[in-house]
Order: sequence, then C-alpha cells, then structure tokens
Amino acid sequence: MKKISIVVPCYNEEKTLPIFYKEIKKISKMMSEVDFEFVFINDGSNDNTLEELKKLAKKDDRVKYISFSRNFGKEAGIYAGLEYATGDYITLMDADLQDPPELLPKMYDLMVKEGYDSVGTRRVTRQGEPLIRSFCARCFYKLINKMSKTEMVDGARDYRLMTRQMVNSILSMKEYNRYSKGLFNFVGFETKWIEYENRKRVAGETKWSFWKLMLYAFDGIIAFSTVPLSIATFLGILFCIVSFIAIIIIITKTLCFGDPVGGWPSMVCILFFVSGIQLFCIGIIGAYLSKTYLETKKRPIYIIKEENLGDKKEK
Repeated sequence: MKKISIVVPCYNEEKTLPIFYKEIKKISKMMSEVDFEFVFINDGSNDNTLEELKKLAKKDDRVKYISFSRNFGKEAGIYAGLEYATGDYITLMDADLQDPPELLPKMYDLMVKEGYDSVGTRRVTRQGEPLIRSFCARCFYKLINKMSKTEMVDGARDYRLMTRQMVNSILSMKEYNRYSKGLFNFVGFETKWIEYENRKRVAGETKWSFWKLMLYAFDGIIAFSTVPLSIATFLGILFCIVSFIAIIIIITKTLCFGDPVGGWPSMVCILFFVSGIQLFCIGIIGAYLSKTYLETKKRPIYIIKEENLGDKKEK
C-alpha cells in the first residue's frame, strides 16, 4: 500500500490539536486504500502543545512528533517535517483547520488518476481577514510576480500533496533563509490547483501579526528577485542625471541673467531627500548582504530536542 505523510508544523496549538486529530482521523478512515503517518513539528511552543502530541502518540502509533530546542519558525518546521516524512506522498497542513482535510481524498485521486506531481490549494476569497491585510496580500502577489521569474500563485496555501520525487527536490535546496511558497514553484513539476473558500481558525489565535507577514513577504522578494538591487542602481543613476542638469541650469542662470542661487531652506530639503534615497538604497543592499552572511555561516535550519521517530533515518 502507498503511504501518505501529513506534516503539521505547530506553534502554541494545544487547543487545536485534539480537534485537528479528530478530523484527520476521519479522513484516514475514508481513505482505507492508503496508509498514513502524521508528523507533527513542535516549533518551540511555550504552551502544552508537546504534551498534547505525546497524548496523541500514545493513542495512535501513526503519530510521530519532533520537538525543537526553541522556536525556529514555520519554514524550519516545514523543512524538518518533509525531511523526516517517510510516505510516498507528502502533504502539509496547518493544525488550525484553515486547510480543509476533506480535500485530501480529491487531491490524492487527482495525483493517482491524472498523474500530477503536486496538487495545491488556493483560497479564492479572504473573508474574515482584516481588509488591510487582504489588500496588502494582493499587492504583494502582483508585485512579486512582476519582479520574479518564479510565479507565485495568489491565495496559494502551503497545503499541498506532493510526490516523493518533488519533496526530494525541495529538500536538495539547503538554504537557511527559506520561502517555501517560492521553492515549491521553483522546483517545477506539474501542479493542479484546487480552489476553496477561506476558513477561520477552529480555536486559538493566529501567530502571524501584520508586521510578521510584512517581513515574511520581504524575505520572499529577496529570496526570489534581484530587482530591488536594480532599483537602487536606477535611482542612483537618475539622481546623478538630475543633479547634473540642475548644476547646468544654475550655472547658466547665474552667468547669463545674474540670478543668484536660492536660499538654504531648499538646499536643506534637497539634501535630506537625497540622503533618504541613499539610505534606502543602502538598506536594500544591506538586506541582501545580511541574507548572504547568514547563508555563509552554515548554521542548522533547526535543532531537535525531543522526538519519537524510533528507527527512522538519522538526520
């Protein structure tokens, strides 16, 4: 029998885990033609997430968990889950049930019967989200698709079913600064998209503040586009040209018309404006350098403190 591994990154999800397990257990019973394993990643939670996972593992030997030594972030959780999953097919899900488990049978059928390498999900609505967050999300996808050669699908979730071959291709990229939505598309393979309406969390609170989402979006742009560096170069050239033209105009007016140079307030404003542009460009360059600096350190993407993987492969 084929096996499906369900990878579930968790951070402070003690309230949602019993509900999630109940729902995913129903789906596993419906799909009796395949085996299942549930790989939970405790990403340094400071509530009782780990205790809940241990309870589930005692009841069901299909439940495997990995507990990090601290919070390494969702991207590290995804990478660890994919690395230790042993299934022929691997899917990612959030424990808050915003990723509908009932779509899994359809996703599996599409892969088996129609030969897709991946079946992904995307939200067609953002009902229930703050308007400013939805607006910024749409703007981000429009922006990054213009800046990057790797296409990003608007509304795409991490929830997708993938073949072992595709997962191995993703794992072959060992970069420290990871942006999985981009990596999934970067490796290629034939993907089928399933659309669904947005869902709210079943319990608990989201861990993604507006500021965290902005930083995550910025990481995605840096990871899959060098256009911001080109913008910095373009702005530098543009201001050099403007400054040269302004110098010619001032010299001409002074020599031909005896027009004295304007007062210092305008000059101070120009200096502040140009200095701001310079700092902005330096900041862009610094962001790329900082990512390069972190990559050269070769630090581990995550550190495991506790697990129940048994005789599974050693990292």
